[in-house]
Amino acid sequence: MTHTPDSPDRAQRADNPTAAPAVDVTGMLCFSIYAAGHAFTQLYRPLLDRLGLTYPQYLVMVTLWNRDGQNVKELGRTLFLDSSTLTPLLKRLDAAGLVTRTRNPRDEREVLLHLTPAGTALKAEAGGIMRCVEAAVGQDGQTIDALRTAIDAIRDRLHAQREA
Repeated sequence: MTHTPDSPDRAQRADNPTAAPAVDVTGMLCFSIYAAGHAFTQLYRPLLDRLGLTYPQYLVMVTLWNRDGQNVKELGRTLFLDSSTLTPLLKRLDAAGLVTRTRNPRDEREVLLHLTPAGTALKAEAGGIMRCVEAAVGQDGQTIDALRTAIDAIRDRLHAQREA
């Protein structure tokens, strides 16, 4: 949290050094990231409604458009989702005719994901979504790359601390 030298919070702690600082969500990095994530979801919703996709389903489709044929475990690592979250999502995409889920003949425990022709064709319809989002963000490419790099570093550090 950022405080100016004359903030009421700092003055209150000067009177009582053991008092906990007042918490205001607007000064919390996690809240800023959470609120931005929520704003992105709201931005994507009408764009994705036209495709019949939710945001998590869109992320799966983008991942498969970039590398079709991966297994559920690989997809989960890419999207930071566990199989209990991915399975119902993938079942809905399968029921919609956008992906197929098949057991790997070499290892029955592994489920392979493949785009159907309809799933592949959806990529062309989704082509303008990223341009709309980039325009809405209103930042140049260098700033967007710097933000993404900083947020990814925070995410990776938090994951590493959790795993330690």
